Amino acid sequence: MNSLPYNDHSDTFVLAAIHIPIFLWAVLGYAFTGGNLNVPNKKAEFLHFNGDFVVMTAIIFLAGLLFSGITVGLFEMIGINIKALYVEKIAAWGLTAIPILATYLVQTNPQLVNKISPLIARIFTPLVLITLISFLSTVLFTGKSLYNDRNFLLVFNGLLIGVVAIIVFSISETSKNTQKSFSVYLLFALSALTIIADALALSAILFRIFEYGISPNRLAVLGGNLLIFINLVFVTQKLFLAIRGKNELHKIENIIALLIPTYGIWAALIGFVFPLLFQFK
Repeated sequence: MNSLPYNDHSDTFVLAAIHIPIFLWAVLGYAFTGGNLNVPNKKAEFLHFNGDFVVMTAIIFLAGLLFSGITVGLFEMIGINIKALYVEKIAAWGLTAIPILATYLVQTNPQLVNKISPLIARIFTPLVLITLISFLSTVLFTGKSLYNDRNFLLVFNGLLIGVVAIIVFSISETSKNTQKSFSVYLLFALSALTIIADALALSAILFRIFEYGISPNRLAVLGGNLLIFINLVFVTQKLFLAIRGKNELHKIENIIALLIPTYGIWAALIGFVFPLLFQFK
């Protein structure tokens, strides 16, 4: 990344900056499994770790934000402005320390988030489902087009990634409970609806490629959406079988975990090959 010609107006440079962290996340997963990708349980544990890590990171961040606000406010009450000093000397170090502290707490005290994560999954799954239904209905009602509005398509893809993350997190937490619950039906509905939304995004991307030609952004988004689509199809199929009592939830985790190396390979191609392929444009 440091060897690339710096140009913040270069599409391939921005794409590399976005996708290399995804590649490093896949490398982290490889390290987490001890380099043994043939053990499904290890990859499922990595998914659990990611969910618990996000929850713990959010809790520490919010607590730190509250503490920082109170600290700066107290000094302002006595006429001393420490905001710039606090941000530079304390907050910057604190923000970078949060992921390390969250990892340590999740690894050494898993009971801290064991009760919070399932609760968050149960709360947000129906909320995200209602939001996605409302959003897609509004898009159809207003006639907003994915095909001609590039910025709207980018925001729509961001929404899809967020929904997929919620699905993965919710499945990871739901699978801890061996009893089939109503949340499985909600996850099935959410996955099926997201497939429809992703299919719309894919058709819009293909339309823009045929209409305007291939570009680094369009090719990167096409590959990412295609991987998400394939992942969602497998997950939805397994959720349907789980509803019918023909499959166990932990097998769905294995399907999700199976594609983590694929995401890493695709991110590596975008980060390392795209700049050369498109001549740093």
